[in-house]
Amino acid sequence: MNSPPFSEPPPASKLSPPAKQVPFSEQQVRDDLVNYARSLFQRGLSSGGAGNISVKLPDGSFLVTPTNSCLGELDSQTLSKLDAEGNHISGDKPSKEVPMHLAMYRARSTCGAVVHLHSPYLTALSCLTNIDHTNCLPPITPYYVMRIGRLPLLSYMKPGDPAIATALADTARDHNAVLLANHGPVVSGSTLKNLKIRHGSIF
Repeated sequence: MNSPPFSEPPPASKLSPPAKQVPFSEQQVRDDLVNYARSLFQRGLSSGGAGNISVKLPDGSFLVTPTNSCLGELDSQTLSKLDAEGNHISGDKPSKEVPMHLAMYRARSTCGAVVHLHSPYLTALSCLTNIDHTNCLPPITPYYVMRIGRLPLLSYMKPGDPAIATALADTARDHNAVLLANHGPVVSGSTLKNLKIRHGSIF
């Protein structure tokens, strides 16, 4: 009798064990955020007290960098913690840009982290007047296409203006990143790790 056209399954003893679930650690998220912020500062993508970062936690609350804080000198224990509605729970006073971060999370259900910077080159680009507001940075590399896509430019609004959140709510649904005129970029990611990869294509 001919052998069957398929092989016998390996014995259970040789099967790979199921992947272990890594327990959630808020402290690890805090440390990762601080390390990411420091790397941005060291690369000259943030200076002084400019820029802010947030990361969503599993329960819907999120951590955000405090107001007027230097991204190169953050303390994981004093990061601002807010509930899903943006109410301050603990830590230092949060960035005035919290409404902008909330808008990104609400517009994009898969969003788990947001960074807003005043990075020199993109901020310079945001000050130009003769660019396409629907796609102000045409793609050059395939990675930019995959990770960013189109980069819309929103009209100027004063930093901290609630109108920024309203404008983002409409635009962020279809875009991973947005450029604020005369201000700087806002980029989202599904996780902090994903955000690091995505921002590398634009900053």
